[in-house]
Amino acid sequence: MPHYVAIIEAAGTDECSMWFPDLPGCISGGDDVDEAVENAPEAIAFYAEELAADGRALPAPRTLEELEADPEFAVEMGKHTAVLIEFPPRDDSGE
Repeated sequence: MPHYVAIIEAAGTDECSMWFPDLPGCISGGDDVDEAVENAPEAIAFYAEELAADGRALPAPRTLEELEADPEFAVEMGKHTAVLIEFPPRDDSGE
């Protein structure tokens, strides 16, 4: 399963947002970090649908190490917390 790096930004006391360096314009959010992470696969799925409608596919995710080596993101990576988001999410329901 691919894992996209998400950068977590606390937007306020009642909200949290995250963005994906490999998916420009794709964001997830929630009332807290847990909810933003929970919503992330849906945000990526919607983003993938939009790309598919334009005849494009999701870009391959870069590793955390590759992003840290990219000067465009290195500064942002140092200022925020990063998490890995699995996509598509694994179905743990046993069905």
